[in-house]
Amino acid sequence: MTYQGIIFDLDGVLCYTDRLHYLAWKGIADELGIFFDETVNHRLRGVSRRESFNIILESYDKELTEAEIEECLRKKNEHYVQLLATLGDEDLAEGAFETLAALRAMGIKLAVGSSSRNAPTILRRLGLTPYFDAVSDGNNITKSKPDPEVFVMAAEFLDLQPARCLVVEDAVAGLIAAREANMDSAAIGDEAVGSGLATHALGTLTDLIDLCK
Repeated sequence: MTYQGIIFDLDGVLCYTDRLHYLAWKGIADELGIFFDETVNHRLRGVSRRESFNIILESYDKELTEAEIEECLRKKNEHYVQLLATLGDEDLAEGAFETLAALRAMGIKLAVGSSSRNAPTILRRLGLTPYFDAVSDGNNITKSKPDPEVFVMAAEFLDLQPARCLVVEDAVAGLIAAREANMDSAAIGDEAVGSGLATHALGTLTDLIDLCK
């Protein structure tokens, strides 16, 4: 299969912002008196902000009003955006620049497919914006993974048929979304690779270069 477009998940694939999400959600959970640790945080990967908060609230024995929920979501995002200012080269996946440059040199269109509304900010902060032809993210979707919407829209932005696109994912929800979008997928990371849901398994991001030759 010759892929004309590659759609990258952002967190856990091109960069690592889990620690920032953890700190921002931990602040909200502590304020409400809800237990929150790395295990709970892991369940939030690839999930929208609202659905992430629903997961956190599973162990909460009180009822929040819609206004209170919206305020918690606002405060979480405000804290997260502040933390994004600390992002640096150490948060980039190894080989990210090399891989993206090589794929572009092959004439492959590149897009980001992320549930995060802060994807453009993260891309700018890490110097990745120039590598991408399109960004499909939480600002233009109504359903998060495992719904395929984010990847379907990314393909539309690239003006490509879904079957000509490859999704790169580190989360099971993302791999399911890729399959539902009629796209091949490349898994990276132990959880995604071990799921057996992907078309291809990557040891490192740079493995994509040989895969697409």
